[in-house]
Amino acid sequence: MTVSEPGSTPGTGRVAHARVPMTGRDPGEHGRVSTPLELLLDLTFVVAVGTAADQFAEMLAAGRTGAAVASFLMAMTAILIAWISFSWFASAFGTDDWLYRVLTMVQMIGVVVFALGLPAMFHSVREGGHLELRAIVAGYVVMRVAMVLQWWRAARDSPPFHDVGMAMIRWTVIAQAAWTVVGFAPLPRTAVFAAFVVLAVLELLLPVLGQGGAGGTPWHPHHVAERYSLFAIITLGEGVVGTVASSGGLLGGADGTHWTGTAVAVVVAGIGLTFGMWWVYFTTPFGDILVRRRAFGYLFGYGHIPVFVGIAGAGAGLHVAGLYLEHDAELGGTAVVLALALPVGLYVLMIYLLHTLLLSARDSFHLLLIAISMVVLLAAVLLAAAGAALSLCLLVVMLAPFVTVVGYETVGHRRQRRMLDGLPPAEDAP
Repeated sequence: MTVSEPGSTPGTGRVAHARVPMTGRDPGEHGRVSTPLELLLDLTFVVAVGTAADQFAEMLAAGRTGAAVASFLMAMTAILIAWISFSWFASAFGTDDWLYRVLTMVQMIGVVVFALGLPAMFHSVREGGHLELRAIVAGYVVMRVAMVLQWWRAARDSPPFHDVGMAMIRWTVIAQAAWTVVGFAPLPRTAVFAAFVVLAVLELLLPVLGQGGAGGTPWHPHHVAERYSLFAIITLGEGVVGTVASSGGLLGGADGTHWTGTAVAVVVAGIGLTFGMWWVYFTTPFGDILVRRRAFGYLFGYGHIPVFVGIAGAGAGLHVAGLYLEHDAELGGTAVVLALALPVGLYVLMIYLLHTLLLSARDSFHLLLIAISMVVLLAAVLLAAAGAALSLCLLVVMLAPFVTVVGYETVGHRRQRRMLDGLPPAEDAP
């Protein structure tokens, strides 16, 4: 099913001066790529991710580990659910006409409001008492109202997807009404946390509730895979930000150009870790897999949530290391290394888990690479516990993703090719 409109092509960057009917994109469209509008939206979302990572790092450095982790997971879950919702809708129905752009820009405004509300939320968790969610709920509702209007267009313009669109509208409105109550009603703190968990689960179930019995939507496998890979890249940028935050205060001299051995080690560790995590992600051809396994779309989409959490958490961990080296953290050296090693470990494990589940194939070689990666991370923590310099420990953590890189480039790529060749033919789209 395709969208056509004389004189305009969705995704080319040329706005359609007339409204394009939202009849659904062709899931087998050749050369489908992310649009400039989608990339702009991603930048607003990564600002929210960066804000959450910064607040997480500062709270961790202050020794409030439990509160920091809870706040970070709440923020990242809300951010990623909203991003996933838009990305899959855009893959199926993106027209890139003037109305689509306006509604997407409204969503961007919601993302900005959400990001502006994150510091207040983190502060309220740290201080106790009432959980301050008004700004982030307001921003979230703006995002989701924009999505409701997009779904209304799809339901009206595309008869085959009318029921899907109306169901998504109903459930989204219900969820936003509940979020409004949670954000603005004077509820007890424990009740707010419990409601957040329940509503987050409801948000995750929206595609199942709205599309489960109606055949789904015509999303494009390679477009979806590219959207996720691009978001992974810009989220990895937080690792670069964390590296700058880690090393900026370590430069000596009056003009800040005297590089100590510690500063050099931190920069190498941070940038090297970012490079390694990037390489690990792109060892799996997610687009090729999704072409043949469309039924695994939910697994791919939601399975990336802990992947993105691990990436952002690693950037925050580098920031914590910088605060520690500047004597501005209440954590010990071992806890600082753990703050970096744990998200890196989560990231590596999730990449392997997604690879295994999406291909429905286990590989003993993967188990070996996972074991070596975890040993490397454990070694970094043990070195910190033994009193080794933090810069050395960071360099050891940096090596963990390169275990996979070396394993894939020497042996793993051939084993992966055999797994891909064993997949069934491409599945039909709805």
